[in-house]
Amino acid sequence: MKMILWVALLTAHCCSGLNGAAAESTGLERIEKCGTGCSQGLHCKAKQDHWFHPPCQEAPGGLNTSSVFHNISFSTVMRCEGRQKCSLQLRIRTALQLTESIHGVSMCTVTAGMMMSCRILSFSRSSRKRMSGLQVEVENDCTVVSPNQKVQVMVKTVPSYCGITWTGTYNAPACTSEDMRRHVPECITGRLSYDVNPVKKELRASVSEMLEDHDYNLRLCYKDFICSDTGTKALIKKEEPVKSVTLPYSRPLPCLCIEGWSAVMDAPRVQVCPFKDRLQELWFGITFDPLEETLSWELVCPVATVVTLCQTREDGVCVDLPHASRNVSRGKISFNEVDPHPQLCIKFTVGSQFWTRCPFADGRLQAWHVDVTRRQDHEEVAMTSRVNATFGLCVKSARAAECQINKTHTVHVGQNEDVGLNLKEDLCSFCVQVRRLDVKYSATVIHCVEQCNQSAHLRPVVAAGTSRDLIWVLVPVGVCLSGIITVTLLLHVLLTVYQKRRKQRGNEKQKHPPHACVVPALQTHPHGGILIPDSPLCGNTEKANLLSE
Repeated sequence: MKMILWVALLTAHCCSGLNGAAAESTGLERIEKCGTGCSQGLHCKAKQDHWFHPPCQEAPGGLNTSSVFHNISFSTVMRCEGRQKCSLQLRIRTALQLTESIHGVSMCTVTAGMMMSCRILSFSRSSRKRMSGLQVEVENDCTVVSPNQKVQVMVKTVPSYCGITWTGTYNAPACTSEDMRRHVPECITGRLSYDVNPVKKELRASVSEMLEDHDYNLRLCYKDFICSDTGTKALIKKEEPVKSVTLPYSRPLPCLCIEGWSAVMDAPRVQVCPFKDRLQELWFGITFDPLEETLSWELVCPVATVVTLCQTREDGVCVDLPHASRNVSRGKISFNEVDPHPQLCIKFTVGSQFWTRCPFADGRLQAWHVDVTRRQDHEEVAMTSRVNATFGLCVKSARAAECQINKTHTVHVGQNEDVGLNLKEDLCSFCVQVRRLDVKYSATVIHCVEQCNQSAHLRPVVAAGTSRDLIWVLVPVGVCLSGIITVTLLLHVLLTVYQKRRKQRGNEKQKHPPHACVVPALQTHPHGGILIPDSPLCGNTEKANLLSE
């Protein structure tokens, strides 16, 4: 008989454990009122324990904690008085090896800042005599706990026997389950939804399932250890039919969130971050101090990022510079002694994604550059620097992968100076590899030239240069000749018109002479030539003119 009862109690315990697990997956178990339960056949009665406990008694022979208490377990149930007025209750269950010297069980709980609370479950004399020697179960679920509260539990015998006390701790569930967030006031945060207007840079935030009979707060904040206020906030009144507001924002940062909470003391808060995937918004704000040669950037959102200086190639790939990588999750980083070359960039890596920004791509701060000038029979390489700087110069074959160390030499260039490199190589094609040496981080620039001393290679270059020179000479000469011809034709036309008009005037005078005009005979000048005397009759007052033969 005793064996059958023990098996029944064990089966009931297992079934209740399975039911509790099932209830946990769908929601907490509901109770209408708290109470005390004992194994079938064991009559027990619960009452509140007094604060002042009598001293413990000497335990009968053979009794100790491990022999008396077995399988002590805790669970949480929910007691509701309305849709949003539910409380959490701690259920304490223990298996007890019953003897006639044990009259009941005392269950006490202690939480931070609160006094100890105890309940006594007393067994009737007749039932404990009848079931003495059997393992029985008792439980109590009248201890109120708060979400995520840590509770210390003590289970003792009644009367209290010295040394027979079981102690343990229990953490009440946090407000993570949907069931608690809907029905426990301490967990109700409301549900947030939003619409984004990127043109006006506005967020339309709406709230549903907010705590009844209370106002609701909304604000924008930057999420980190805490959510830092941006200064944009709003209050939704409980009587307003439309539970939504418009919140303006400046930048769509991934840590910019909408935070909401009920207007009550210590209310839990809920956050939604509309731009959490917009990591590309973080890679702005790069600054450079040209005097200190310091490149700086500040991470405005807490994201684990690898920041690396790199150099862009012609194919668009940015190759990492050696010893130029930093790990950052928040705050500001700086790279000192940086050469502001257009090919020097910053690579930001988050997980498997990366972004590249080139702050010197516009060339406004470029401190130096290398020019290659084509002449008739060779190519000249010159370096120009806007600052006093030292450069490492290496000449290599165009087919070689790297420069040989023994061919590297140093060149110092003064501020605003041009320095010709005067490269004399036996190769028909070679490359000049230049790198600034007086800084810590610098781009390596390669200029490949085609310089060849063989006449076979020079002939087409010289011929091409001669033909170009002839063209530059003939074109101005042709323009000048065209101008002269045009001016000559214009003068000829004007002279012809003038002569025609003069002739017409002369004809008119012959038709209507005012008086007779007598011209004397020509006289011969003794020194040669013909003397034309003035004719007073014709009104000519000029002196005689000598016409040379």
